[in-house]
Amino acid sequence: MMKHMLDIIDWTPEELDALMDTADDIIAHPGDYADAMRRKKLATLFYEPSTRTRLSFEAAMLELGGHVIGFADAAASSASKGESVADTVRVVGCYADIIAMRHPKEGAPTVAASFSPVPIINAGDGGHHHPTQTLADLLTIRREKGRMNQLVIGLCGDLQFGRTVHSLMNAMARYKSIRFVLISPTELRIPEYLREGMKQLGVPFTEVEKLEDVIGTLDILYMTRVQRERFFNEADYVRLKDSYILTPDKLRPARRDLTVMHPLPRVNEISVAVDSDPRACYFKQVLYGKHMRQALILKLMEAAQ
Repeated sequence: MMKHMLDIIDWTPEELDALMDTADDIIAHPGDYADAMRRKKLATLFYEPSTRTRLSFEAAMLELGGHVIGFADAAASSASKGESVADTVRVVGCYADIIAMRHPKEGAPTVAASFSPVPIINAGDGGHHHPTQTLADLLTIRREKGRMNQLVIGLCGDLQFGRTVHSLMNAMARYKSIRFVLISPTELRIPEYLREGMKQLGVPFTEVEKLEDVIGTLDILYMTRVQRERFFNEADYVRLKDSYILTPDKLRPARRDLTVMHPLPRVNEISVAVDSDPRACYFKQVLYGKHMRQALILKLMEAAQ
């Protein structure tokens, strides 16, 4: 059976650790991988806007010696003519060796994988999952904290629609001695299925509304933006968009070894004054994301051979 990256929980912690090991080796010895994907092509099918994820995939493939084809706007594809995802991947699979897809509809990459002749990477599907962002997050945690267990992880902001939050919780829940602190307005709490999933796994979590009440207890603070594109009601977005803004003052009670993360893009939920704080790691996440996508491409292509 062909291996894909659709949901982070499809990969065991051991497989994720192996990807991080490969990413570490790429960071240490980039020249050893310069021709690893020579004469191979990655297709980026992005039905939704993206900066970091799409360019990260493109940079990852190019630095492995491969090539990139695809589109960055659904209007520039045959989707604008009504072509189905299934037909698109069957066609693109004739041209490319691996496909990275972002789609606004939950489950679209899974549908694509059932028809595709080449490996599919889910680059984000609606408010559902974003597994390759989670790969970036995992490598950030391991390199910054030096461990993947015994961590208190605070997740702050839009926890209902934040697909990066959902994927990260599912990934980290499988490591030992993890506790989540969920910081959000009542309207943006984690979905019920995720809450029940954590309970079934026996992963402890608390839900609070004030960041100030818990910031001093955290090893990791994962900030997220309130996503305008996920709201049906503009008034609700305006009311909630400034619920949490991290500033140097709010960081004062935090631990000196706190790791501040954010999947980006940010709007104003992290003040630019925080960028110079040594605990701010969100731009490191961007770089780590490229290396983890390189490791993922290598693994999927190896498995497909």
